[in-house]
Amino acid sequence: MENKTIFITGASSGMGKATARYFHERDWNVIATMRDPGKEKELIHLENVTLLPLDVTDPKQIKNTVADAIATHPIDVVFNNAGYGLMGAMEALTDEQILKEINTNLIGVIRVTHEFIPHFRKRQSGVFISTTSMGGLLAFPLHSIYHAAKFGVQGWSEGMSYELGLHNIKIKTVAPGAVATDFLGRSLEKALHPAYKELEDKLFATTESMMSQGVSPERIAEVVYEAATDDKDQVTYIATDDAKAAYNRRLEIGSEASRIEIRKQILGR
Repeated sequence: MENKTIFITGASSGMGKATARYFHERDWNVIATMRDPGKEKELIHLENVTLLPLDVTDPKQIKNTVADAIATHPIDVVFNNAGYGLMGAMEALTDEQILKEINTNLIGVIRVTHEFIPHFRKRQSGVFISTTSMGGLLAFPLHSIYHAAKFGVQGWSEGMSYELGLHNIKIKTVAPGAVATDFLGRSLEKALHPAYKELEDKLFATTESMMSQGVSPERIAEVVYEAATDDKDQVTYIATDDAKAAYNRRLEIGSEASRIEIRKQILGR
C-alpha cells in the first residue's frame, strides 16, 4: 500500500518546514512547496520529499503546481500554511499592502483549495487544513487586515465544511498563538504612523514578549498531524495554551467585554 501524501504551502521555514519533517518522519510522502525551492538546503536531502515552486498569489502557478503534485502522488492532505503578518494602523497601510496580505493569507488559501477539490471529490476522501491563528478567533489592535484574512479563512472553512462533507472531504483550521518562528522577522511587515505611536510602542513590546515565550513549530506540526489523521468531524483545532486561554476567556465573558479587557491590558484604559 502506497504511503499517504501531504501537500504543504509555505514549507521553506517555520511551521511549514517543521510539518514537512514531522510527516516525513512518519513515512508520509511530502510535497513541500515554496516560492524558491532552489534555496532549500535541508528538505531537498530527505527521501520521499518533493520540492515544487509555489507563490500562492500566482493563480497560473497554483494550477501548474497542483497538477504536478497530483501527477507525482495521489494527495491525501493539503496544508495551506503560506502566509505572513501585517501590523499597523489601517491609516498607515497602502492599498498594495492590504491587497498583498489578503491575496496571500486568504485568496491564496481559497485558490489552492479550489484546485484540489476535484481530485478529492473523485477519490471521495481528503483533508484540507489551513493555518489560521488565535487572530482568526479574536482581535487585537493594529492587526485589522491580518484579522480580516484570518477571520476570513476561519469563516470560509466552516462554510466549506457543509459542501465538502457531501463528498467525505474534511476541512480544518489550526489556530496557534505564539510560536517560536521568525514571525517577527521575515514573516512580519510593519506600517507605522505618528498618530498611533503610543499604541504601536505598547503593542510591539507586548508582541515581542509574547513571541519570545512561544512554543516550538514542531508542536504545531503535531497538531496538524492530529487534524490530518484523527478522522474527526471538527473544523477548529486551537493549537497552543495561550490561544486556548484567550479564546476561552472570550467565550466566558463575551466578545464585547473581551474587547474592552484587551484594550485596557494594552492601553491601560
